Amino acid sequence: VVAVSLKKKKKENVAREVPERIEKTLKVELSDEERALYDSARDIMLRSFQSKNKQRGTEGGRIEVLAGLTKLRLLACHPKLFDPKSTVASSKLKTLLRLIRDLRENGHRALIFSQFVSHLTLVREALDHKNIAYLYFDGSVSAPKRRERIEAFQQGAAELFLISLKAGGTGVHLTAADYVIHLDPWWNPAVEDQATDRAHRIGQHRPVHVYRLVSEGTVEEKILALHQSKRALVDGLLMGSDQKEVLSTADLLKLINAPRDRYVAID
Repeated sequence: VVAVSLKKKKKENVAREVPERIEKTLKVELSDEERALYDSARDIMLRSFQSKNKQRGTEGGRIEVLAGLTKLRLLACHPKLFDPKSTVASSKLKTLLRLIRDLRENGHRALIFSQFVSHLTLVREALDHKNIAYLYFDGSVSAPKRRERIEAFQQGAAELFLISLKAGGTGVHLTAADYVIHLDPWWNPAVEDQATDRAHRIGQHRPVHVYRLVSEGTVEEKILALHQSKRALVDGLLMGSDQKEVLSTADLLKLINAPRDRYVAID
């Protein structure tokens, strides 16, 4: 009992020492060209899944459905991530660049997370084109270089730090940033929370604003719905591990095929 009480007291003390955390979802409206690409890709996938499931049963194509979901998630971020030859512009990238402009003009600094290194690569290209300085690391960056870049950011070397979600989830202190931007939702909201905590932690002296960019009418909205209804969702859940809750292949198909419920932004 004493141990539990001490633990609770410690958490309460930490909460008092950390500034406010303000979260908001920015809904991104796809262009007509992006919408046509997304709807076409989704419809083709659904017809393929339904045709094959008649032969092998609903649970037979689980890996294929998961792969299809990943392709749609990429397409919701940037058409080039689905088709490298695409010339269709990304509405999400445009939204991000406008947000970055506003943050820089008002003296803010931001961490930008994506689970897709390929997505961060396109963001880096856009920032390079605009001569905007940034720091970056993903899982391929060595520990010494990672520490060097973290220290450089903390000392003011750049206003932006681009980080792959898994690489920056733990063991990183980046309290020089007061904004956190998640470019694409991950299945497990706890992983996003861990990434946000790189800035929202002891040593932070300003409120931390957390933005999630979500493409309307895509699987990204369905993932956020899962965040709300199943906060304890874990990575292994999707692959049918020993967790109590497992999304069936039929459930995964519903994420693709479900009506476009509108997600309400958190003000």
